[in-house]
Amino acid sequence: MKNTEKKDFFDKRVEDFGQEVEQLGKKAGEKIKEATSYSEETKGTKKTKRLYRSGKEKILGGVCGGIAEYLNVDPVLIRLLWVGLVLVGGTGVLLYLIAWIIIPRNPKHKWDD
Repeated sequence: MKNTEKKDFFDKRVEDFGQEVEQLGKKAGEKIKEATSYSEETKGTKKTKRLYRSGKEKILGGVCGGIAEYLNVDPVLIRLLWVGLVLVGGTGVLLYLIAWIIIPRNPKHKWDD
């Protein structure tokens, strides 16, 4: 390959690369527009998180599973903390019973009564 052929070859590659970058930029711009319009549509519609007892991660009443789902942690961690409360002074049993009564069931979960 001669120098002029090499130059033409690389010039063509650079031109192709520039076109690819331009197309990617257009696609990115469209995605940004979509995201911006979606965020403007959903402004003011703040979704609030609710605490429910879990029907999926349930051993007794689903209290620990529900707290774990709410906090996005492993239910075993919440259960271990609860056992620690029970062992420290027995307050964990009373708190669990109160939570079982106060916290509603998750309506999206299947419950076996």
